[in-house]
Amino acid sequence: MAAAAMATVAVPRVKLGSQGMEVSAQGLGCMGMCPAFEPPKPEADMVALIRHAIAAGVTFFDTSDLYGPHTNEVLLGKALQGGGVRDRVELATKFGKFFAGGKPGIRGDPAYVRAACEGSLRRLGVDCIDLYYQHRVDKKVPIEVTIGELKKLVEEGKIRYIGLCEASASTIRRAHAVHPITAVQLEELGIGIVAYSPLGKGFFSSGAKLVDSLPDHDFRKLIPRFQPGNIEKNAEIFERVNEMAARKGCTPSQLALAWIHHQGRDVCPIPGTTKIENFNQNVAALSVKLTPAEMAELESYASNVHGDRYPLMMANTTWQDSETPPLSSWKSDSWFKIAGSKWKSVAQDFIRSVSSDALLAPVLLHRGNRSIRFRPAMAPAAPATAAVRRVKLGSQGLEVSAQGLGCMGMSAFHGPSKPEADMVALIHHAVAAGVTLLDTADIYGPHANEALLGKALQVGSVRDNVALATKFGKFLADGKVGIRGDPAYVRAACEGSLQRLGVDCIDLYYQHRVDKKVPIEIDELKKLVEEGKVKYIGLCEASASTIRRAHAVHPINAVQLEWSLWSRDVEEDIIPTCRELGIGINLPRFQPENLEKNAKIFDRVNAMAMRKGCTAAQFALAWIHHKGDDVCPIPGTTKIENFDQNVGALSLELTRDEMAELESYAAAADVHGDRYAQMANTWKDCETPPLSSWKEE
Repeated sequence: MAAAAMATVAVPRVKLGSQGMEVSAQGLGCMGMCPAFEPPKPEADMVALIRHAIAAGVTFFDTSDLYGPHTNEVLLGKALQGGGVRDRVELATKFGKFFAGGKPGIRGDPAYVRAACEGSLRRLGVDCIDLYYQHRVDKKVPIEVTIGELKKLVEEGKIRYIGLCEASASTIRRAHAVHPITAVQLEELGIGIVAYSPLGKGFFSSGAKLVDSLPDHDFRKLIPRFQPGNIEKNAEIFERVNEMAARKGCTPSQLALAWIHHQGRDVCPIPGTTKIENFNQNVAALSVKLTPAEMAELESYASNVHGDRYPLMMANTTWQDSETPPLSSWKSDSWFKIAGSKWKSVAQDFIRSVSSDALLAPVLLHRGNRSIRFRPAMAPAAPATAAVRRVKLGSQGLEVSAQGLGCMGMSAFHGPSKPEADMVALIHHAVAAGVTLLDTADIYGPHANEALLGKALQVGSVRDNVALATKFGKFLADGKVGIRGDPAYVRAACEGSLQRLGVDCIDLYYQHRVDKKVPIEIDELKKLVEEGKVKYIGLCEASASTIRRAHAVHPINAVQLEWSLWSRDVEEDIIPTCRELGIGINLPRFQPENLEKNAKIFDRVNAMAMRKGCTAAQFALAWIHHKGDDVCPIPGTTKIENFDQNVGALSLELTRDEMAELESYAAAADVHGDRYAQMANTWKDCETPPLSSWKEE
């Protein structure tokens, strides 16, 4: 490709609409900085990029509550703090598009509009949003109703200007009759004035090579234009554009941007990037001049694009299918009658979720090798020299070490509490070794384990290097185990854990056991996320149907179940459900009558481990690691040497034949004894009542 034009140009200003809004002639789309096309980028790098853009004269920044979701707005909010940065930029965000239960949703009813705006203001850390778009038109709600609520927000000083995305001409006219529309955002150019994806979702940067470089979860792999049969034909367009760019002394992407800039002074493209060098190239497109003949030549190349812009499942989210019902049909509760009563309980809450094809959350496993307490002759351990790789838990930004550390045994249930100094040293050793997922619960001790972990986090930058998981909902009272999941208890439990851990936010907060008296849909955890006290939500020992119901209210990042060579019953229903929804997954086999029979299984596993040059515990962990990249076991230990052995399991490679042999030894029918003394509180018996039955006392 041709060399890029240098970014030495002054960025001019353009007017959007007739209400007084003025922005840089090129903006910066921020979506790609958080999960969408690929893994999230380092926050410090993205903040530096945003501030570099401002220094270069680009002041128009585009985000949405959907991006992340929510994390993109939070990132932009951080970049705007200090030094008068906020006063120098025009901030655009969007509402109305979300994913719930693996399906896309669109809402434009007044209650949702207002709740969404309040959420964005809080995440962005601002008093007013400069340009607030309806991300997609809600065809169940007259556009006059949606714009009427936006107009109130303008009058209240919470937003300055109103925009629409992917709206038809008639919808734009109807909206504009209620309140002036400052900007319409459409892909490439269309009829709008703010152009997103001006580089064809990266096509004009790389051509057909783009498709081969996309990660597996990238939604662009579903775009018809990038499918076999279409991409080859579209590649010819790129080659012609590239040849013309070479003649002009610029890159194809700069030529594509220059074409948009030449459409008029009321046009502002917002190309996204996560690299400063790419940003500089994009800005330099402002210096590329095109003659009318060159404009016509470019348009002739792209007159025969093959394939649609979006996959069929997203076809109803563009301006081509966005008509709303007439205003006369609207009643205040119309949306719920059309959309279904399940939404009524969350009318004032912001729906936060991600698509099922991108949400491949983790399988969290609970102390998979702790069931081995007898010690026949064993092979030496594999050395703990393996680099601890990272895995993603869900698609909302949580990334942890491929193996965690279960902290329960440091304070509870496995004998007397261990010396605090030794346990703090063990936690620090784990973090230094690359293990970043630390797992505790308020019942461990009770409370003592969280307090211990809190002390370990106070040293240096330990807190910044770990993902902290704790749990609520299971407690001891009068010698009996109790379970609670009502809103008041959830909130009080969270506040207690935050205080004991000495942190402002819990990275992953699990419901330790499902409260069968409370509908799982009650959304107190979701509120804690929105308040910034919890980042991600998890469930422990939940059934497939409970997981589905919970996930429809708010994305579940992780499900913690016991899953090991000894406990494989979850493979029939729970594991497939979690992987379908993109959620991720993990003692009493020690009764005397079962111990001898289970010992025979151990002997076989141990003999196989000796042939591999490792311990049986390492072999069991290696089996778990080979179940998928969305699996993160959290073996607990109180000794550094045991921890090092556990980490050494990451270096073991098992063949398919070895996996099959292992599984044959520990077939479910051959393992004797239940996992727990009382199985009543596991996923096999944890259904909650329907939401319609709930009345808050």
